[in-house]
This record gives sequence, C-alpha cells and structure tokens, in this order.
Amino acid sequence: MTHTATRAGIAIDAKLAEFLENEVLAPLGRDQGTFWQGFAALLAEFAPRNRALLAKRDELQAKIDAWHVERRGKPLDQGEYQAFLRDIGYLVPEPGDFTIGTQNVDPEIATMAGPQLVVPVLNARFLLNAANARWGSLYDAFYGTDALDAPPARPGGYDEARGAAVIARGREFLDQALPLADGRSWTDIEGDHDGELADESQYVGKTDKGLMFRNNGLHIEVVFDRESPIGRTDKAGIADINCEAALTTICDCEDSVAAVDGEDKLLAYTNWLGVIRGDLEDTFEKGGKKLTRKLSGDKIYTDHDGNQHSVPGRSLLFVRNVGHLMTNPAIHLADGSEVPEGIMDAVFTSAIGALDVEGHAKYGNSRHGSIYIVKPKMHGPEECAFTNDLFDAVEDLLGLPRNTIKVGVMDEERRTSANLGACIEAVKDRVVFINTGFLDRTGDEIHTSMQAGPMIRKGEMKSSKWLTAYEKRNVGIGLKHGLSGKAQIGKGMWAAPDLMGQMMVEKIGHLKAGANTAWVPSPTAATLHALHYHQADVFEIQKGLGEIPPLDELLAIPLAQGANWSEDELRQELDNNAQGLLGYVVRWVDQGVGCSKVPDINDVGLMEDRATLRISSQHMANWLLHGVVTEDQVMDSLRRMAAKVDAQNAGDPAYEPLVGNEDGPAFRAACDLVFKGVAQPSGYTEPLLHSWRQVKKAS
Repeated sequence: MTHTATRAGIAIDAKLAEFLENEVLAPLGRDQGTFWQGFAALLAEFAPRNRALLAKRDELQAKIDAWHVERRGKPLDQGEYQAFLRDIGYLVPEPGDFTIGTQNVDPEIATMAGPQLVVPVLNARFLLNAANARWGSLYDAFYGTDALDAPPARPGGYDEARGAAVIARGREFLDQALPLADGRSWTDIEGDHDGELADESQYVGKTDKGLMFRNNGLHIEVVFDRESPIGRTDKAGIADINCEAALTTICDCEDSVAAVDGEDKLLAYTNWLGVIRGDLEDTFEKGGKKLTRKLSGDKIYTDHDGNQHSVPGRSLLFVRNVGHLMTNPAIHLADGSEVPEGIMDAVFTSAIGALDVEGHAKYGNSRHGSIYIVKPKMHGPEECAFTNDLFDAVEDLLGLPRNTIKVGVMDEERRTSANLGACIEAVKDRVVFINTGFLDRTGDEIHTSMQAGPMIRKGEMKSSKWLTAYEKRNVGIGLKHGLSGKAQIGKGMWAAPDLMGQMMVEKIGHLKAGANTAWVPSPTAATLHALHYHQADVFEIQKGLGEIPPLDELLAIPLAQGANWSEDELRQELDNNAQGLLGYVVRWVDQGVGCSKVPDINDVGLMEDRATLRISSQHMANWLLHGVVTEDQVMDSLRRMAAKVDAQNAGDPAYEPLVGNEDGPAFRAACDLVFKGVAQPSGYTEPLLHSWRQVKKAS
C-alpha cells in the first residue's frame, strides 16, 4: 500500500517526498517549506495550462477528422488542405529571421560531433554502461560483432586468426584517421616512439596507457603494452585502440521505461541522482562472479610541455522527461487530480541536476553550468512555449539563473514538423537539440490523417514523400536558425544491435545528411559508429546543406491509392504488426520492461520502445477502420503471433505465456491498442499501457 504525505496542500508519495527532501533539497541548502509552497503554486498555474493544451490537441484532431470524412474518396488538394489547416490554427505563420541565442553549452553538444546513446533510467547497470561509453575498445567492438569482414571467432577461447583480422582493421583505421608522414603505415612502426604524424597537431599527449590523439574533434588513445596478451605479439606493442565514442547519453524517463506510479518514479529519480552525483553503483553476477559497476574517471594526459590535462571519461548526460500527456498517481493536486507527469519530471530532474550545477557532484556533468532536458511529444509552437515558461518557473523555484535548463526538442509530431521554425523560436534561448524519429513521427502521421483513408504498408513508409521531406526540413530549418556550432541536429536509432556490419555501411548517411549526432543501441555500437565521424567532418558537410523542402511534400498523406492487396499480403502485414506489438507489450505489462531487444517476426533482435508500438497499433487500427481487414482477421493474427512470441521467449523464466491467457492484462492490452486505437489521443499507447500495467502490479 502506498503511503502519502501532505506538503503545501498536495498529497505526495511519502517515500518520494522523503527522497526529495533528504537527498536533494538538503544538500542544495533549500528551505523545504519554501520549496513545497513554490511547487504547489507552480502546479496551480501550469496544470490547468497543460490540460488546456491537451484539449486543443483533441479539438484540432476532431476538426481534421471531420474534414477528411467530408472529403473521403476525393483527391487531396494541397492548397485547400493547407488553407484549412491555417484556418483552424494547425499551421501558424513562419517566424521572421532569427538565430538561436543559447549560451553556456558544453562542447559535446555544440562543437563536437559523435554518437548518442539512449538508455532506460530504471536500469542502473545499463545506465552505468551508457554513461561509461564515452570510451570504447575498438578491438573488442570488432572482435565481437559482424562489423569485421572476417570469419567469426571459433569457440573455445581467443581465436588468433580473428584477432589478427581485428588488429589489421585497427591499423587500417589509424592510417585513415591519423596518417603518418612520408607515406608510412601504422603497420610499419615498431613502438610508441616510432613514426611521425603527417599532421603533428593531431598529437595530444601521453596517457598512463599510451598516446592520445585527436581527429575531427574526437580523441583516440593508442594503448601500448608489451606485457599484455595482445601487445606481447604485436610488432609495435599496441594492445588496443580506445575511441572516444558516446559523447552524449540521454537518460530516459519516457519511451524506454515502464514507470506508472510513485514506486517507479522514485527508482527513476534515484538512478538519475546517482549518475549526477557520481556515486551510482550496481552489483551483479556474470560468469559465476560478482561484479560491481561504477562510473569511470577522467582520462589524464600530459602534453608536449609537461602539463597535465583531462578528457572526460563519461558521456555528457541529458535526461528525457515525459511529454505533456500523462499524469501520475505519485502526486495528487489539491483538487484530487493526478499530477501532470511532465511537470513533475521537470521539477524533480532539474532539482537533481542543480546538484551538478552547484558543485555537489563527484565528477561533474556539465562544465558550463547547464542542465540538459530532452522534451518529447510536443505538438507545435504553443506547446514548446509552454515548456519554455515551465522551465522559467522551475528555475525560479530552484533559484537557478535564467536558461540554466536547456531543452532538446524532439521533432516527432506532425504539427511540430510543419511548424518547426516557430517551435525553435519558442525556445530559442535554451534549445540545444532537435532530432527526427521515424517511428513516433509515422505514428502521428497515421493518426492525424486516420479518417483520410487506408495507409500504405508500414515498410513503404521509409520511401514515402513526406518522410524524405521531414528529414531534410529538420536539418535545413535547424541550420537556417543557427544550430550549427551551438546545438545538436540529430537522427534516429539504429535498432538492430546484432547487425553492426550493416550499420557501418548505412549509418554514415546520417552524417552526410547533416546530423552531428545520431542514436545507437549499445556502447559497442557507439564505438563503431564513432568511426563514421572520423571519416566525415559533419560541420563542413553542414556548410553545403540547407535545402528546406516545401510544405506540400511534408504534408503529403501516405494513402494507399488504388492498392489491391492479396490475402497473403494482408496477412503478412497484420502478422508483422501483431508480432511486434505483442512482443513488446508482454514485457511492458507483465514485467515492467520498457525497452529491450525484442525478436521481430524474422527473429532479428531489435531494440524496441513505445515508438514501435505506436506505429504498429495505429497502422492496424487504420486498416480496420477502413475495412481493409476485419476484426476476425486481426484476432487471428494476434492469436497466431501470440504463439510465436511465446516461443521466442521460452528461455525467459519470468515470462508469462500469452497463449491460454487471453484474459490476462498483456493480451488484453494488445487488443485494446488496436481496437481502441482510433480513439487514443494522438495515437499514443501510454494511457492503455499504464492502465494495464497498474492492473498487473495490483494483481
């Protein structure tokens, strides 16, 4: 049973109140009574505004639905369509010329280009792994993945043939990133004093393990150790190549976690406190041994003149708050309603971040006194302005200088994409990040135009006109308003952690498109993706970009005009959606796992979060609405795919089968997501997932 405490007229989970008072407010030296009175006043002002914004979403969607129903079956006239969208306030006027004015931004965001991790904040071990992924062993990354073009390692210990291929590939990388003078190769050198760089400015200094270099802003540590098993047989004594990898990590309180009550939120905030304060640890068993993981220290090097310097040993950390939609029972307002979870996140994560700003952290996160918050699922400039006002109020509550709290704007909702310039302007003095996300954005694309007609197949979305325009507009608008050199322009996740060879071929495309960061699914993937940033200078690439495709292309609705799918094609599409939906929902509802490697219908492991679920459920709901498929066909797919998902999870002792348990919370949640999908706000899955997870936790 949850015990509550009363603070300034609001009822809060007692353990959560105790945590904030003892672990956060006390070290900050803040008066508790003053804080709670201020928090209550903030909620009184912003909770009604939050509700009004959600009501406006519903109002706009109802008008768009009615417009499409009235014109169903007629070709879309973009002029008429856009005039309608402007008339109802969905499209707003383009802002005048402006550039962002964000100050005190760390170089990992502003002037460096490199990989970005997203990690569920509820999992301490994953969180530590991600924070420590600032550096990664290139030898380990190649040896253990298919990124190396060589036969796989033979079982039974170290495979010397594969090891030799790893070393050769490592030398190839060094020749490309750190070329030697006079045409020499790194394969020729015989020690750490042999060989001169073609560009001596790339040399940084000596570390306790070897030599430090820098290329395209990223550091490379070449480890020399003739006593190690690898260095002992290497002509130069090189034992490894450590690459600076995940420059930034997003500690996620949103799509990759299942946090539905005060207990879950307490764990989220406790782990965020641990990585900010620098004392988070996690002990676990591996190979029959107990291991303890903790945060890495900085790397120290000595330059030519004998002066010592440090390079951060950890990723610069963002925290992703939830969006404006959900409420949480962890706090009840004076009127008995649940707290808007996004407001709670803003206050709690910023208060914890203030410990770093005010010098209460072991290592320090921001060296420029900033707190970095990613804000997802905002619909248009009015909602961005609300976030800006909220962050102003949080800064005032905590006594922080204006614009200490920075914001990352996720361009993943259609109204934001269509008004991106105005969204950026609304947060122009605190924005540090914009990015694109195919899955959530596609989910909103389907839901916004749900009544227009049946959509194309899910796999065809990646080549659709609106998506190409969306990706280019995000970069072009970001560059137009001065983000280059001041903020990140990001691209989305490589979802297949086991397909690193394919990632190495394809993901450099994000850099060529102008992104100075892109999401990867693991520390190993970050190490490998870092090589792309040695191959391409993103900031130089950005100078040649700037195309902003017209709204006509962005607002082209991906309708299946004249499609006549066979029964096999319909079943294939339904099965693909149903399998992915069930595979994710069953872990979310039954085990509280918000992100994990979920096998797809072809048994390829994909890192899945709620965004995948949104597109699958909305696509099925759309086809059902327009009579492309029947309820019986959907249920047939769900039942058959339940058996497949059960088989895929047979090795998990905590797994509860779906087959024979159709009345259980997981299967019922999956059905609701499809059959109630049209009615879900913006097509979001959170309301139903939270409801069924709470049922499961109470059982």
